[in-house]
Amino acid sequence: MTPFTRLSAVATPLDIANIDTDMIFPSRFGRKIRTPQSTYGPFLFYDMRFGAEGEPRAHFVLNLPVYRDAAILVAGANFGCGSSREAAVYALVDSGIRSVIAPSFGDIHYANQLQNGMLPVILPGDVCRRLCEALSAQPGAALTIDLASQTVTAPDGGRHAFRIDGAYKERLLNGVDEIDLVLQHAPAIEAYETRRRREKPWLPRKPA
Repeated sequence: MTPFTRLSAVATPLDIANIDTDMIFPSRFGRKIRTPQSTYGPFLFYDMRFGAEGEPRAHFVLNLPVYRDAAILVAGANFGCGSSREAAVYALVDSGIRSVIAPSFGDIHYANQLQNGMLPVILPGDVCRRLCEALSAQPGAALTIDLASQTVTAPDGGRHAFRIDGAYKERLLNGVDEIDLVLQHAPAIEAYETRRRREKPWLPRKPA
């Protein structure tokens, strides 16, 4: 997993509340296989970005060229509510989004972002609104998110502090996911399995 330390990037304002996971990644695309060559990025906010015939909606913010390389999204309250589909996070990641800033998140979606190397940032609703207003007034403006100091720096230089669980913070800073955490204990696990086979040979062996 790519470490998340400090991110300065173009930020997209999407001041809409209750964006659910089906809006982020419509369920009908869930049958598609995600590979490095065929990512979920093209389906991000598909029904918001495209019309019935697949034509881009010219005024939807993510279709504007200035936000093509955006890596931060500033949204409304309850972002990622609805179903628990992890594909919604895959679509964000595959589109280059590394952090979403919002007043609140759906609980499972919040956890899914952290599990996939994203940083969900919770800031007060009035702060998020002001950030969206500033970003809309200056299309292409950047925000800076510093995980070590747990701050977001706005285009005007204002700094806003956020909270994050210390364990998740360390995992993001070091680029460690749950599999990596288990593998850190691989020698102890192997030693236990060897001892178990020797002391209790009648027990089933672990799958090859």
